[in-house]
Formats: sequence, C-alpha cells, structure tokens
Amino acid sequence: MIQTDLHDCHLRPWLHTDKPELITLANNRKIWRNLTDLFPHPYTEADADFWIPFASHTGASCHLAIVHRGRLAGGIGIIAGEGNARFTGNFGYWLGEPCWGQGIASAAARAMVDHAFTQLQFERLEGAVFEWNPASMRVLEKAGFSREGVLRKSVFKDGQLIDSVMYARVRSG
Repeated sequence: MIQTDLHDCHLRPWLHTDKPELITLANNRKIWRNLTDLFPHPYTEADADFWIPFASHTGASCHLAIVHRGRLAGGIGIIAGEGNARFTGNFGYWLGEPCWGQGIASAAARAMVDHAFTQLQFERLEGAVFEWNPASMRVLEKAGFSREGVLRKSVFKDGQLIDSVMYARVRSG
C-alpha cells in the first residue's frame, strides 16, 4: 500500500473484490472520453475480468487502484517504455466521477510519482492530455510535471481530431 498526502487516500494493487465498483465507476462516457482507446466503453464485466489480473502482473509497468475512504475511486499507472526508452514511463490515471474535484487525483499522482522515482526504474514520466481536459493538466502540474509542448492534431477521439498536450517530469538529482 502507498499512502498519499490526502487523508484516507492510498494506492494499492487491484483486487478481485474491486470488480463491481470498477464496472460501476469505469462505465462512464465522460471518463472514456479522456483516456486512450485502450480503455473501453461501455466498460463491461469482461473488461474487469481482463483488467484485474492484467494489472496484477509484475513487470516494469505498474498499475494500482486508487482508494479513498475505503472505496475504490479509480486507477493510476505507468506503462514502461521499451528498448532505448526503457527508463521512460507513460503516466496515466482516471477517477470515477463521484470522486472528481476532491484533490484525490492530485494526491494519487504525487504518490505515484514518488513511488516511480524511489522504487521503480523510471527516470522520466510522460503524460499526454487531450486539449479539452484542463483539469487533468492541473493534476499533472500539481504533481510536478512541466508542460513540454502541444502535439497538434495528434489524437482522434470521440469523432474529432484534436491536439494533445505533453507533460513530463524527470527524476531529480
């Protein structure tokens, strides 16, 4: 378990008992709209049956559940790069809509960054945010990420070709 700086909020491995809450929280078009197409919509029981064991896989990547006040709130993870990008991780997270606006994502992001730089191999974390999601940009900024640039017309999502904004954080010292 990884404690965050927010009272009653921590990160932990995914559990089979998360399945009902995962399906309820993740089956939300507003969440899907801000994530890569690897995150399905609608989110089904079969998706949860795939995700929970997959996320428990040990390897260079790391996928954890966000828990707030004893209940599943969302997910956070880092997908490890390969080859000459093996020390770079693609950083991402999502929260169930009932948890929005409470500082949970920012606390989880800060805790995950600390974990990535103290316990895992990463030297650089990257997070691309869709142009229509300024709240997620603020989460990354609060976690110490810097805006590196705009990737023009780099994403096709929800029937639109849009810009994404690249954020990154490099291990200090």
